[in-house]
Amino acid sequence: MSQKTILVVEDERPIRDMLAFNLGRAGYDVEAADDGRQARSAIANRCPDVVLMDWMLPDVSGLELTRQLKRDPRTRTIPVIMVTALSDEDDRVTGLDAGADDYIVKPFSQRELLARVRAALRRGSASDDDVLTAGRLRLDAASHLVTVGEEAVSLSPTEYRLLEFFLRHPGRVYSRSQLLDSVWGGNVYVEERTVDVHIRRLRKALTPFGYDTLIRTARGAGYRFSPGKV
Repeated sequence: MSQKTILVVEDERPIRDMLAFNLGRAGYDVEAADDGRQARSAIANRCPDVVLMDWMLPDVSGLELTRQLKRDPRTRTIPVIMVTALSDEDDRVTGLDAGADDYIVKPFSQRELLARVRAALRRGSASDDDVLTAGRLRLDAASHLVTVGEEAVSLSPTEYRLLEFFLRHPGRVYSRSQLLDSVWGGNVYVEERTVDVHIRRLRKALTPFGYDTLIRTARGAGYRFSPGKV
């Protein structure tokens, strides 16, 4: 297996050096940037396999830089792990809604860091060639585009991941805690009501096309994706 490249975007040198040392010792090829400009330059020169993104950067917030990466078709599939001292649930939800694939709070252990990087690499290595469909609803995993017929469906990164999970696992009822583990990640601590919020947003995005009825509520149990219910 080829050596994986991790881009560390962190403006505090001691933390940046510590991350680079631990990742390098674990066998990863590490590149570092201390602001958004350097990060964009590094990504343009060599696309990393994972980005560790500090929230607070001197020229642009890591949050905004993550949004930029996820909007760009060339970089939208790169897993981004937000690294920050902000630990409130609202901050975690904001980071994930901006497109971050995971969220790690300072201070953290080397074992936790490496486990999250490995998890991000596993998710990133899943087949990007899949085209998932339900009727005229189509999700292209390679381009991260969702369409109904010729019309694009506008989704946030979280609603996209939620829809992708449903398309890959139709018919079965999933509890809110199961959806949190599968879509948000088992190490991300947000309240179960967060699932309800994103289900409502996903249904709203699908309503103009008549596909909101695919997502069924199993009262007292969770949610089921039913492709035959259009």
